[in-house]
Amino acid sequence: MTEKQKSICDEKTFKLIFDTHSEVILNFIYYKCGNMNQAEDITQDAFIKLWKNCKNVLFEKAKSFVMKVAQNAFFNEFEHKKVILKYNQKSLSSIQYEYSPDFLLEEKEFMKKLQLSISELPQKQREVFLLSRKDKKTYKEIAEIIGLTQKAVERRMHLALQELREKLGHSI
Repeated sequence: MTEKQKSICDEKTFKLIFDTHSEVILNFIYYKCGNMNQAEDITQDAFIKLWKNCKNVLFEKAKSFVMKVAQNAFFNEFEHKKVILKYNQKSLSSIQYEYSPDFLLEEKEFMKKLQLSISELPQKQREVFLLSRKDKKTYKEIAEIIGLTQKAVERRMHLALQELREKLGHSI
């Protein structure tokens, strides 16, 4: 069966779409709102809407449909709220035995400062930065997720890195 013949209404096809794209969409919405529970709800609602509209959406358009539904839901819910990102840091417990207490304290302070600096980035720069650095997405993949040109993504990343360097010095 070719992509154009695949029906989203088929449970196996729907599951394939969900398994392939749900994590990217969840992370994308989480980076926008900073609330994992809310991001999970929005992502789940977007896939429910896809299921309800499965006869009207082509297989090759499913990812962009779900992304757009999730994005619109986010904008509708958070239009007038300030977004504060709670960036989860890697646990330092696994490396404590290798470094001095002074180093660990400095690193912990730097990580707090980094998290705060990332959360203070403009929302558009923050989402590009986190998709690139945390999710390891290429600029091309980010451009597809956000719906921009690759050049626009590169510009946002440049601005994000520039702002982080100003706040943190050249240690990043």
